[in-house]
Amino acid sequence: MVDVVTVGEAMGRLSSQGIGPLRHSAALDLGTAGAESNTAIGLARLGVPVQWVGRVGDDEFGRLVISTLRGEGVQVHASVDSSARTGLLVRERRTAAVTRVSYYRDGSAGSRLVPADLDEDAIRGAEVLHLTGITPALSPTTHATVTAAVEIATSAGVAVSFDVNYRSTLWDPICAAEAIRPLVASVDLLFAGLSEARLLVGEHVADEDLAAAVQALGPSHVVLKHGRLGASSRVDGDAFTSGTFVVTEVDPIGAGDAFAAGYLSEWLAGADPAAMLDTAARCGALVVSVDGDWEGQPTRSELTLLDADDVHR
Repeated sequence: MVDVVTVGEAMGRLSSQGIGPLRHSAALDLGTAGAESNTAIGLARLGVPVQWVGRVGDDEFGRLVISTLRGEGVQVHASVDSSARTGLLVRERRTAAVTRVSYYRDGSAGSRLVPADLDEDAIRGAEVLHLTGITPALSPTTHATVTAAVEIATSAGVAVSFDVNYRSTLWDPICAAEAIRPLVASVDLLFAGLSEARLLVGEHVADEDLAAAVQALGPSHVVLKHGRLGASSRVDGDAFTSGTFVVTEVDPIGAGDAFAAGYLSEWLAGADPAAMLDTAARCGALVVSVDGDWEGQPTRSELTLLDADDVHR
């Protein structure tokens, strides 16, 4: 049995080793990427039993995804699709401050995920089902799969966690809002950036009213991410804010996934909202200080690495 089940697409990842146009890179680093799988690794490193559910191709990238997740202690429930390839992410560090990402996921195995791929017993036996807004954007069948997962969880009294994680390359804001709002009605814990929150409730809502407006859609627990300025949450009617950590940012990708892992680990431990935000912020800060989507995610003993006076404020 696992405490958390997460569902989504994991991909192969190719990253340029140096700074400059990708075409001048003599070699590329090989790895894996994917919002839900990143969070699964973060949870496993923090000692939380977690399962990732997905679909991969019968290819080397698919085998890499499965072996990497299992190697990080994540339970894997993956369908292998022999008629579709595993999706691919290619990352170019164009300048020291600008990273560009290209996705090759149209028609991928992950985009062909169907409700039958779900591990219903694992979902019913978990404490939390964690999803993101990326998966329902990939195809009609992935949207149906996310919807089915939410229905299984809610019927079993399992809490649903949802990270909006809006991607403009996958769908436009109107389509995203129309698809996500019905899901949010069944969500217990919702993560969103300020612009993602406005996607759900409208541009007219002031910053200070965003959390309450999102909470009115259904979630009892809303977490708003403010990037380098920290994060805030609204739990029932109470508001909380996090501190921030000053680190040298090496790679910004994966911060939100690590943040969610940290927050969920404390949610499961019964911590208070302030502690949830603190651990989440630590995880986000540590992951951006290392190259890679998930490679810098901390173990629980490493959370104190940021306790020095010069990195905390």
